[in-house]
Amino acid sequence: MTSSIGQSIEMLCTEQGLDRDMVIEAMKEAVRAAARKQFRNQDKTGDSIQVDWNNEEGMIEISVQKTVVEEVENESAELSLADAIEMAGDEIEVGDMLLIPLPQEEMGRIAAQTAKQILVQKVREAIREKVYDEYIDRKGELINGTVKRFERGDMIVDLGNNLEAIVPKSEQSRGEMWNQGERIRVVIVDVSKDQRGQQIKGSRASSELLKRLFEMEVPEIYDDTVVIKSCVREPGDRAKIAVSSNEKDVDPVGACVGMKGSRVQAIIKELRGEKIDIIEWSEEPSVFAANALSPAKVSQVRITDLNNRQMEVIVGEDQLSLAIGKKGQNVRLAARLVGWDIKIVSEELLKKEITKQMGRMMASGEAVPITALEGVTTTQAETLAEKGIDDVEKLAATSVDDLVDFLDVSLDQAEAIISAAALIVEAKNAESEPEADEATESDETAESSEAAEETPAEETAEEVVEEPAEAESDDEPADEPIDVENAEETVEETADDAVVAEIDDAVADEKEAE
Repeated sequence: MTSSIGQSIEMLCTEQGLDRDMVIEAMKEAVRAAARKQFRNQDKTGDSIQVDWNNEEGMIEISVQKTVVEEVENESAELSLADAIEMAGDEIEVGDMLLIPLPQEEMGRIAAQTAKQILVQKVREAIREKVYDEYIDRKGELINGTVKRFERGDMIVDLGNNLEAIVPKSEQSRGEMWNQGERIRVVIVDVSKDQRGQQIKGSRASSELLKRLFEMEVPEIYDDTVVIKSCVREPGDRAKIAVSSNEKDVDPVGACVGMKGSRVQAIIKELRGEKIDIIEWSEEPSVFAANALSPAKVSQVRITDLNNRQMEVIVGEDQLSLAIGKKGQNVRLAARLVGWDIKIVSEELLKKEITKQMGRMMASGEAVPITALEGVTTTQAETLAEKGIDDVEKLAATSVDDLVDFLDVSLDQAEAIISAAALIVEAKNAESEPEADEATESDETAESSEAAEETPAEETAEEVVEEPAEAESDDEPADEPIDVENAEETVEETADDAVVAEIDDAVADEKEAE
């Protein structure tokens, strides 16, 4: 323990930015712990040992505090009056407290090592506490650093001043590759007090990183002229950001894009090629959802459940793949951006479903007005009614030229109207055929059941008739054996006689005719 301790404290405070009094207190606690082990013969409990800092000499002073008594009962905390007078003079009285210096030379290597370990631990805790207090209020802030090393997939970033931040593998963008020594920007997502590892946790995959980058590149966002309402990312692939303007004269999307895309291109370059969709925010959920599905063009938005925040977005067949995106990415990001569950519905499939419903209504006998067809107005329906076309079937049977003359529409419009009507009629016929088949099947079933009922009676009658015949055959004697040769001759003679008779008849008829 020399006066160089003071110089070491000053150097430590300067390098780490620590408070000098805090470091001195940490040193006093470390020396006190070591002194308690070293001077157990002076104080078994160690409660009476005191450590003070001599600011003038820059040294640590160790002493033991004892009470002056007539008779000593506890040597660790008491001192006899005679010994006290010998040490401090005649002014000492019974009951006084006396600080007795302890020789620092007696503190050996083990005690010094103990003090060092405790001091290092205390200083380390003080540094971590200082880092926590400094950065806890900076969560979400963008900081610069240098890639220092990689540990099991995690990236360690050097922030300077012997301070490191960790970017876990889960907070890294899959489209980015970094090398040691490269400059990097990360956003602070968490600060911990843990005694092991890096305290500052950074991220390259957070949506806050995108917001901070826009704030740096777009002055209108920094001065609150343009406001970022929401932001979502799938790191490395695509991001969507919704912005609005507090001033009517400022276009929020144009301000973020910049002249010839200069502002947004700088951000895309920082994110290593990640695509960014900049969308204008709207208070109306349907409008916001239509904008969020950009670059797809939306035909219609229907809110299906307001309480559960669910909606259907209707798009054309040519826009369906754009609206859904690669592996559903576009609609997934849009749903997160808007905060609603979005269901993409094809316009063609919806039209087919409506056509089937109309056909079902016609098959059941309900009337479907012509105005239900797309492209037919009430005025046009009245005009058609005057021409005798008052239902969908008649409209489907109308020629294209007649419809053009009646309604004064283009040829394409007329073909579309007639085609829609024809589809409804086809749907009606499709619904009617199963009903007719069911009716036919029911009739056949009824006939077969009637036939089944009549069949047992006929069989009974036949049995009754066969029984007497069998009885008669039992009473008659058995026939004699038949002579096969005589039977054949008899048959031949009979056949010859019949032929001769027919020839004679023919000759007689000819004579009568003559």
